[in-house]
Amino acid sequence: MHIVIMGCGRVGAALAQTLEQQGHTVAVIDQDPTAFRRLGSGFGGRRVTGVGFDQDTLREAGIEDAGAFAAVSSGDNSNIIAARVAREMYSIENVAARIYDPRRAEVYQRLGIPTVATVRWTADQMLRRLLPSGAEPLWRDPSGGVQLAEVHTTPSWIGHKISTLQEETGVRVAFLTRLGEAILPTSQTVLQEGDLVHVMMRTDEIAQVEEAFAQGPEEDGH
Repeated sequence: MHIVIMGCGRVGAALAQTLEQQGHTVAVIDQDPTAFRRLGSGFGGRRVTGVGFDQDTLREAGIEDAGAFAAVSSGDNSNIIAARVAREMYSIENVAARIYDPRRAEVYQRLGIPTVATVRWTADQMLRRLLPSGAEPLWRDPSGGVQLAEVHTTPSWIGHKISTLQEETGVRVAFLTRLGEAILPTSQTVLQEGDLVHVMMRTDEIAQVEEAFAQGPEEDGH
């Protein structure tokens, strides 16, 4: 996959290096050309000097061929504008924006842009939004028979209750990560855009659970 990153601070550089190591092609955008020094001489991706929400800059970075976009510059407004341009003008499915002001998170979330608050930020959270797939184990019991894992859910689950998700997939939802915060859901909790779902399940049922989460709810015709 080709991935475009706006911002070459410590976060952007770390993301770029990790993604490239995983075999993806990467383009990094920053207004300050000296920022690219953080990437190191071994980085093989594109270095694009410019503003991350400028269309010419984005095209130079290969946005038209990208499968994911991360806005991790030092400015909330710039990150959100760039993320919206990537989502709305170039139809990039996997978009994530880093924010410094958690109070704005809910507003941004309503715009359909998954956000990661700086205080809670980890590379793993950002990567999971850019490269959502399968199940990511978080904990296993000593016998190895049961595990807690974050499972990627297809967008068709958005708007459905946790109770429906549990009934149709046979798992127990332990908690959700929403707007950078962990919440304990009830049966009436409804899945929202950007939610990360953490479930308890038997280790030998991982493949079936991943498939059920990827297929979506039965009423959607999957």
